[in-house]
Amino acid sequence: MKAKKICALLLSAAMVVTLAACGGSGKEGTSDGSSGSPAGENSDKKRVCFVARASADTFAAWLTSEMKKEAENYDDIKLTCVSGEGDDNKENGLLEDCVTKKYDLVIVQSNNNSAQAPYVQQLVDTGIPVITTNPTTHQSDLEGGDDNSVMKGTGTVDADPVAQAKVSADRAVKEVPENAKVVVLKGPSGNYHADKRREAWTEYFFDKRPDVEILYEDYANWNSDEALTLMESWVQSGTHIDAIISMNDNMAAGAIEAIRDDKEYVEDDGTPSFLAYGVDGTAQGCLLIQEGLLTSTALQSAADLAKKNMEYAEKIVNGEMDVTEVSDFVDAPEINKDNVQKYIQIYIDNGEIADDGLLNE
Repeated sequence: MKAKKICALLLSAAMVVTLAACGGSGKEGTSDGSSGSPAGENSDKKRVCFVARASADTFAAWLTSEMKKEAENYDDIKLTCVSGEGDDNKENGLLEDCVTKKYDLVIVQSNNNSAQAPYVQQLVDTGIPVITTNPTTHQSDLEGGDDNSVMKGTGTVDADPVAQAKVSADRAVKEVPENAKVVVLKGPSGNYHADKRREAWTEYFFDKRPDVEILYEDYANWNSDEALTLMESWVQSGTHIDAIISMNDNMAAGAIEAIRDDKEYVEDDGTPSFLAYGVDGTAQGCLLIQEGLLTSTALQSAADLAKKNMEYAEKIVNGEMDVTEVSDFVDAPEINKDNVQKYIQIYIDNGEIADDGLLNE
């Protein structure tokens, strides 16, 4: 089991390196590799800051990398990327720093919507345009209650977390065996995508399959290391786990890593005796589907999110539209064994998967 943990830690370290290339340590970095500049310098370029939630989160690292690539297409924008490292206090401090540095626009990927909402409000009150992305920040995150409209004074570029979870939940209704025992891996409490994906699994799977028993359910906070540790503990009970239901690919990967060498779960020829479902359609998730260890996922394209974010950012900072006019969502196509090669080729073409079929790290 120690070897598995080391493998997972190396993967997380690789993602940290990826994010650090764009300021992932919390220090500022820009799309051209230079450090961020105080207000008033480089006045020929508009200054945009992307505040990511965590570098150990595979999707956040992927989104940061795509934001960096997209920024290279805009000569009039200087992009700075920073990471909250999954810590609400750290991310909130970064948002306060954005107020101090008077950015022309801030793009926020919250770790915990309600925790970041007051600091997003500080930006709005200062007159700095804010786009919230992956997930949207809603009015209810600021005020409580049931108002799920986009937070006043902000715009959003996002994906529908209910639609994302429904993709695999609909499959699971048909293919999870009768009286199955399953485990559930949840994202951070208070995160809109994490909460809504879990609600969708209740509506579209558990309510339709009352025969299914949840053996264990816990927060792994989007993190593969935490998921690996939980899964190692859960399998020690001796009860066979028929399905892993994960709110993202990264946690599913950690859980799978915990059992990939266990003959009760993976036969000598590589055939699994379990099902596993994720969300995000990451390069890592696609390789697991190709290997037969992940059953399905729903693509949440970081490339599409980054493209839309930067397109709107340029229009806003140049006065072509108001930030409150931004409300755009990417699709959530299913990825499974029948179509995974198409997505793997996309990842090979963009350099995330090497020609030898391994993740580029």
